[in-house]
Amino acid sequence: MLLSLAALGWGGYTLYRTWWFGLGEWGLNKTVGWAWDITNFVWWVGIGHAGTLISAILLLFRQKWRTSINRAAEAMTIFAVLCAGSFILMHMGRAWMAYWALPLPNTYGSLWVNFNSPLVWDVFAISTYLTVSVVFWYIGLIPDLATIRERAIARGDKIRAFVYGILSFGWDGSAKTWARYEEVALILAGLSTPLVLSVHTIVSMDFATSLIPGWHTTIFPPYFVAGAIFSGFAMVLTLMLITRHVFKLQAYITLEHIESMNKVIVLTGSIVGIAYLTEFFIAWYSGVEYESYAFINRAFGPYWWAYAAMMSCNVLSPQFFWFRSLRRNIYVTFILSIVVNIGMWFERFVIIVTSLHRDYLPSSWAMFYPTWVDLGDYIFTFGLFFTLFFLFAKFLPVINMAEVKAVLKSTSQTTLEKVQARSAESVASDTHQGDDK
Repeated sequence: MLLSLAALGWGGYTLYRTWWFGLGEWGLNKTVGWAWDITNFVWWVGIGHAGTLISAILLLFRQKWRTSINRAAEAMTIFAVLCAGSFILMHMGRAWMAYWALPLPNTYGSLWVNFNSPLVWDVFAISTYLTVSVVFWYIGLIPDLATIRERAIARGDKIRAFVYGILSFGWDGSAKTWARYEEVALILAGLSTPLVLSVHTIVSMDFATSLIPGWHTTIFPPYFVAGAIFSGFAMVLTLMLITRHVFKLQAYITLEHIESMNKVIVLTGSIVGIAYLTEFFIAWYSGVEYESYAFINRAFGPYWWAYAAMMSCNVLSPQFFWFRSLRRNIYVTFILSIVVNIGMWFERFVIIVTSLHRDYLPSSWAMFYPTWVDLGDYIFTFGLFFTLFFLFAKFLPVINMAEVKAVLKSTSQTTLEKVQARSAESVASDTHQGDDK
């Protein structure tokens, strides 16, 4: 927590410099007008995808293995989207005029936004995604908040009972309440499912609707969605493995959960790998020399090291999970989950910077080098993310207790039968011993 607060404080200072002195504090130049900032924005939006996918889509498909990880994944989604949103405010320079991006009447002093701009679509998509994610997360919390309230009442802790009593909205646990809760959860899952696909599709359109070689491609929407799920699941694994160890939740976050998530990483990582190869093929097949050069420059130009990191982290590293022993290995999973997120950051960096730094005029070619303010703004989002996650883990249950109880019902019945069988054996043994005596 101290490290997170230190990162937040240092990043807060660089954020102040960004807004006070302007975007000249960043390493942008006349050729590379988008770089570190938009890379981090897209990266954080991608990380926020796994939570809604785990909660909504897996709920609709009745996948019971989601119950132990969905709460932390949903919280992670909200915090990641807030980090992504902070980069939108950084871009604006004058953050106090952020409401100009909304379609407000002109009487408020701003002109209506350009509805043809993908950047405006970003604002609509991300604000909607954040709203639905918060509601979905909070609705799922209510039964658990009521459990904490009852525990506080039993202990005589009046302050805690009062706070959690307000937060639980008078939950009484009746059959009618549960029925309404499940209906609302299904409705929100149905609303969230299209958002999983639409949000990163719209983020990809920031690039795909332009005419810049390397960006102007129709494969971006499905490719970005697969990449978002890929990086999101990797971040969920990183956080949940630490949470599992610290809170001793091995009985709830089992090897089966970890293996299932690793299978999703293999699938989405393979989709991303196919997308990389498809991009190269289409660049060659198009016959457009500028498009071909953009991809040759990615692989063999001055940023070749970033492309090599992207390919090795995103395409090669997930292939280790084809082996069951590695899929179920905690240490290998933890290391590869971090490797995947490093690779996904490099992917966004490669797409953005290498497509811009060498344009149609060789006289305007330039390199991008991040400044310490660029780094500080990125560190700020890490401080914000982990501070919020630690506070969440401190004051709220990281496991969805109500849903885990429902899933454990059949397991509990089996356990009860085993206990009864052992008791019967014990009684029979005692009876025989008595007869012998």
